Order: sequence, then C-alpha cells, then structure tokens
Amino acid sequence: MACGLIAGMAVLVCLAAPCHLSQAQTPAPAATAGDPFSTAGIVPLTPKPGPAPRINGPKIFGVRPGAPFLYSIPATGNRPMSFSTEGLPAGLQLDAGTGRIAGVLRAPGEFRVTLRAKNAAGAAEKEFRIVVGETIALTPPMGWNSWNCWGTSIDQGKILRAAQAMVAAGLDQHGWSYINIDDTWQGRRGRPFNAIQPDSKRFPDMKGLAGKIHALGLKMGIYSTPWVTTYAGHVGGTSENQDGSWDPATLPRNSPFHKDILPYAVGKYHFATNDAKQWAAWEVDYLKYDWGPIDAAATQEMYNALRASGRDVVLSVSNNTSNTLFDVIGEVSKYANCWRVGTDINDSWRSLVTSGFGHDQWAPYARPGHWNDPDMFEIGAKGGGKPKKLTPDEQYTQVSLWCLLSAPLLIGCDMEHLDDFTIGLLSNDEVLDINQDALGKQATRVAGGQGDLNVYAKPLEDGSWAVGLFNRGGTATTVTVKWSDIGLNGKQMVRDLWRQKDLGVFDGQFGVIVAKHGVVLVRIFPAKS
Repeated sequence: MACGLIAGMAVLVCLAAPCHLSQAQTPAPAATAGDPFSTAGIVPLTPKPGPAPRINGPKIFGVRPGAPFLYSIPATGNRPMSFSTEGLPAGLQLDAGTGRIAGVLRAPGEFRVTLRAKNAAGAAEKEFRIVVGETIALTPPMGWNSWNCWGTSIDQGKILRAAQAMVAAGLDQHGWSYINIDDTWQGRRGRPFNAIQPDSKRFPDMKGLAGKIHALGLKMGIYSTPWVTTYAGHVGGTSENQDGSWDPATLPRNSPFHKDILPYAVGKYHFATNDAKQWAAWEVDYLKYDWGPIDAAATQEMYNALRASGRDVVLSVSNNTSNTLFDVIGEVSKYANCWRVGTDINDSWRSLVTSGFGHDQWAPYARPGHWNDPDMFEIGAKGGGKPKKLTPDEQYTQVSLWCLLSAPLLIGCDMEHLDDFTIGLLSNDEVLDINQDALGKQATRVAGGQGDLNVYAKPLEDGSWAVGLFNRGGTATTVTVKWSDIGLNGKQMVRDLWRQKDLGVFDGQFGVIVAKHGVVLVRIFPAKS
C-alpha cells in the first residue's frame, strides 16, 4: 500500500489500496462505561468554526409574489458581525446588524444577490439566488419538532425555550430555522375566523409566541389534520357540525384514533380556509398536516387554503402508516412540500434502518420544493436530558443518510440539553451543504443491494458527488465505492465531510473501513491535473 502526505498536510492517502479510517470516536472511559448510547466526553468529528465569517446555508431561496419575505443570513464567526448585500431587489430590506432580510416582492422573477459578512477577523461573501414564483422550500426545511421530545406535554414556555436554545447553541448560524409545534396545542373553534384556537392554559398567546420566535430570526410551525380529531384526540380540521363545534365526550371510547366516526374520520364540514386564515394571522410558517391514508383531495384543499392566506406556509403531510401514499404520490407531490415515506421513527437502530434505507422508488418525486420525508432525527437527548438509544456511530449514520436523501431535517431532541457531540452533528456545514444542494437530487443506492454494506450516492449542482459508505452490519469492515458505480473515471479527489479534510487522490475506487452501524461520508471531485 502506498501512503503519503498531500500538500504538506498530515492526511493519510492510499493510492493502491483502501484507506483505513473509522468514523467512530474513542469514548472517555469514565464517561461512557456501561452506556453505549452516552456521548459524554466524545469529541465531535466536526471542527469548530473559526473566528472569521463563513456564510452558510442554501444558495437559493423561494418566495411567492406578495408573500412576506423572511430570511436570516446564517453565518458563523465572532460577533459583532455586520452584513451587507449587493443586488438585493427593491421591496426587501437588510438589517445590517442581524443579517435578517425582510419585505415583500410583488412580481415573479429571479434575482442574483451577493451576501456579505464582516467582522474583526475577516470577511466572507456568498452568491445567493432569490426566486419569486409559485414554488417555496427550494431546499429541504431545517428545524425542530416538539413531538419526539415532549409528545403531548407541550406548552408555550417549552416551545419558546426550544427556540432560544437553538439560537444559544448557534444552530441558526448553520441554517436551522423552524420551531414546529406538534399535536395537543389545540383548544376549540372560536373567533375571529371560527378557526381552531389554542388551549388557553398551555398557549395563552399564540401570535405573541410567533412574534418572539420571529424576533430570534427563526420561523414557527403548527400542526393539524383533515380528520374530525387528531391522533391525540384534539379538534381537527373537519366536523359533523356546520359551526365546527366538537365535543370529545361524544366520540367513541373504543378507538384511540377515532377512525370509526367516519371513513378516515373526515367530517362533513371542512374548515381548511378558516384555519389557514388564523395561522396566517398568527404568522405561522409551517404546517404538519397529519392523517392516514394521505390523499390528494385533502392535500390540495389545504394547499389552496394556505395559498389563499397570503402567507408562505410549508405544507408537510404525514403520515404513511398505511403504506398507500406511493400509489398517489404523483398527485400529492404537486401540492405538498414534504411527505412522509414510512411509519413513525423511534430511537432504535432497527427503526432507523427501516425509516432511512430502501426508499429508492421515491427518488423521482424529490425535487426543489417537494421532498421525501423519512421522519425526524433521533439524535441527542430525550425530554429532560436522558440520552436516546442510538450509539454515536448510529447517529452519524442517520444525519449522513438524511442529508444524502435530501430529506427535511427536523431535530427531535430536548434543545435545552444539547451537548457538544449533538451540536457537532447539527453544525457541520459541509455535511449540511449536501442536504441543501440546489440541484435537489435524492441519493440512491449504487452498490450493496440488500446486504449490510451499502453505498449511496447523490449528484450535486457543481458536478461533484456526495457518497455515503454505510455498514449496517455488526463488525467493522471495508466498504468501497467504484467510480463505475457513479459514472466517473480517472483520478478523483476524495474529501471526508465530517472531518472536513481531503483524503487524497484515488484512481478507480475508494475504500475505507467503516465501524459497525457506521458511515463514512465523502465528497468526490475531479482531481486537478
């Protein structure tokens, strides 16, 4: 095996044989003894950001004509930092101190803007496209959802603290923006739109909450269903009564999801327009719309209601527990920005594998503005700080795979108990760039078949490839990608994205030892002659 140094850097390069690297870290013995799921003491692979500015996030952003525009320039580096732009269209204004761009663009069009950031340590700039048209969510949404952390025990304080914790951890500087409220926020229908009103004890001021989240530079999401009642038994988007009145005492007690009220529990009277007006008045930015089986009619009805509200609201439909969505995905994907491709995930390796692998048949439907959703991240801590039951390598696998799949990235952990390892998983800009790539292609499996060793590859806008080498087996072993698997030939530069280091130039293939349940995530570029 021929190994050496490239450009004076201490990088192991293997020119004739696989390069032996492991994504696993050596845990601190005292911190992790007896607990394979603890990340205490484990040094993240992601390098810390430097003091000089670096502008992160997508290179493209979509907004509809006449809708409120809100974009916070995500940039790491020491504060204070000042922001400026070149080519910002009339109708938009930049806050130079915060980097937040707001306003309204009335006419369709495309604008090429240069974003700039400057501090005492240096300056940075990035080319950015604003596309005014009918398609939003031109890259997958990135945010947090309350369900996998708090379930039914949510309130206004927990949601606001999650938003504050996101900013305190600096995740907003890497493009994380949505704070999404899941089921159980609802009270009953009421004024002014005969729309669903919040539980006044849990959420006394929904508009005020949205305002506080927006003031942090973030966005707020909410939850509903076209059923009469939600999965958790709260008021839904339809009713058997014309005024929308709803009495839980009249619901059958032998059905936890109340599916025996009507077929699929969709009522005679629909209130999508009412609810969309209310959410727009609260300045909501995202809707998780949850029922099963997902159908095109209900999806289109809510899409039309949101579109008429005058506000851009990401429409994410859930969930695919009946496994029938694929039969109608061609029609549903015209209206939804995201859709669940499987059942609910949990914090187990088996669930991660089922949720994330084996969805190549969905790939043709993923495109800018429309994304396949394998469900939320199960990394980090449960509510209260107890670790979830994925090992560190399994957590690297989930984040890597979701980024390759161009999936919506929704954090599902307790934001007030973020450790350095979890922040490292969520703040690697080279990894997140794979998810946010403007080409919008989903990775598919190019080698490995149904076995434990899988290679997933994703073409990127600049002509390079992102490749994940996965080991689903129980022992560390070599995983190899051949250039012929992805239509390449000749010498290629391989870069380790988690470590943000070039591994060297390889001819014909790249192989690496991957830890059990682990991954090595690389980007492959043509080598410079």
